[in-house]
Amino acid sequence: MTTTTTTRTTPTAPVGALPGPLPLGLTRAGYELRLFFRERDAVVFVFAYPVIMLAIFAAVFGQDGATVTTQGGAEIPFAQYFLPGMVATGIMLSSFQSLAISIAVERDEGGLKRLRGTPLPATAYFAGKVGQVLGVSLLQNAVLLVVAASAFGVTLPTTATAWATFVWVFVLGTACGSVCGVAFSSVPRSGRSASAVVTPIVLVLQFISGVFFPFDQLPSWMQGLASVFPLRWLVEGMSAVFVPTGSGASGQHGTTALVLGAWLAAGLVVGVRTFRWRRRDDG
Repeated sequence: MTTTTTTRTTPTAPVGALPGPLPLGLTRAGYELRLFFRERDAVVFVFAYPVIMLAIFAAVFGQDGATVTTQGGAEIPFAQYFLPGMVATGIMLSSFQSLAISIAVERDEGGLKRLRGTPLPATAYFAGKVGQVLGVSLLQNAVLLVVAASAFGVTLPTTATAWATFVWVFVLGTACGSVCGVAFSSVPRSGRSASAVVTPIVLVLQFISGVFFPFDQLPSWMQGLASVFPLRWLVEGMSAVFVPTGSGASGQHGTTALVLGAWLAAGLVVGVRTFRWRRRDDG
């Protein structure tokens, strides 16, 4: 009698196979965070700017305990009133402005071209950028809120509902800013001109979106223009969190989500169609 022995083999991954998209994205995010924190000038600007601006406005407008009267007729300290704008500004700096400039510089220096020639998937690269933005924004906001509460007497929310609002506005605003930053990075003609192109746009949006001035005191045409852009609604969403109930924070959550979501979708479409891995003069 002949006995037949069947040998089962266990499939093995090909030698040199890359990990999945999630591990690669997490690894890339860690790499991007290390690169960011090595740029000390950028770190100081991103973390210090919102705190410094809050200190300036609180000192200039809040002398002798002065308060601001909101649309709802409530009297609140200037630091409390301007905090939502500083939170929104911080998110915009670490997402839209940071990515629009840094990616343009990477492209101009040939880094994106070299990266495209490696086995690293494009999804892992972009996931790394978004992960870096989330990490920086979380730390940035933590620093801002601690300083606001300890140095300027700002009252932070005490309800789970308010913090839940903060979380979804923060996540949606960060995602929107990141995607739009990636898409806009193709606009500057070179890395050297990126800052000159991006920074003025960010400054103008801050002036017309209720960051530096009470939104209801701006001209009606300026309010209408600002309402098209996401920063105005990011400020609106954060106002619903940090400005006490009944003080004029309208809490238009539906409109906030709609506008931020629309810009997120538009940024994805434009980014997919226009993103370039090479310089304009490199084919």
